[in-house]
Amino acid sequence: MLATVSLIIAISTLGLALILSLTGQFNVTSLAVLMAVFNLAQWLLGPKLINAMYKTREITGDDNPRLSRMVQELSRRSGIKTPKLMLSSMSIPNAFAYGSPLTGNHVAVTKGLLNTLDDGEVEAVVGHELGHIKHRDVQVMMFISFLPSLFYLIARSTMFSRYYGGRDRRNNGSTALLGGASMLIYFVLLLFNLSLSRLREYYADQHSAKIVPDGARKLSSGLAKISASTSAITRMGGPVSFNGYKALFISDPDRAGQETEQLSRSGMLSGDDLVRDMMNRKISTMEKLGELFSTHPNIVKRLRALYR
Repeated sequence: MLATVSLIIAISTLGLALILSLTGQFNVTSLAVLMAVFNLAQWLLGPKLINAMYKTREITGDDNPRLSRMVQELSRRSGIKTPKLMLSSMSIPNAFAYGSPLTGNHVAVTKGLLNTLDDGEVEAVVGHELGHIKHRDVQVMMFISFLPSLFYLIARSTMFSRYYGGRDRRNNGSTALLGGASMLIYFVLLLFNLSLSRLREYYADQHSAKIVPDGARKLSSGLAKISASTSAITRMGGPVSFNGYKALFISDPDRAGQETEQLSRSGMLSGDDLVRDMMNRKISTMEKLGELFSTHPNIVKRLRALYR
């Protein structure tokens, strides 16, 4: 993960150097400051926004003693301070970790998750989310998300200035080159960001398998059920309003249909037989290409990684 972060920083530094060499009047510094402030504010205040978007409330020991004890014990095994346990009213089964220095760390589970998974599977899902907290994934992803955002803003700004900033054609060539270079750098950085997001999912999966007894089997079964249930809900027209923060989730809701189709090829949706069947299935070229643009790993690769 550190190698990927270093590569992202290196590409960004080279890109900024190129941009600064192509323009003498474009105020890159002000854009960088603007984006830094925006991302910092989003990180610090993001938990409040997430709570509002997903209608979460804190779960106390009196509300759900078993779940509260589970989080406390898994936090102890993870070597981290117990985060606030939150419940989202979403019917889609999922879970996510988030937090900031102002609010502390949170782990949220949805009502759909508690209604769909058994206790062992819920335990494995919670272990996965605690892995994100232990690995400081929220902070890492917040930091690297600043860089592609900056280049995207530069590209958009140069495009607008070209079309609406006057008729001086002397700078049209350099402006077009600046915008094109910024957009290319944005696209490359986006691919690296998505790759890092998928990598952190693998790390969190392994953390769960390590701290939860029989964690690999429980998490595999839980992931299968989450995908199948999410696909069923979305097919029935259930509310889906999570695109802005789907990278937080344990499973990408937008890929639920594809994942369930992959799972159903074996004629099952959960259990040890399903896991063995999935680990032996060949991943198609289109699935590999689709994974490049996903925040989460391909479900088949994810299950195989859990049993290595």
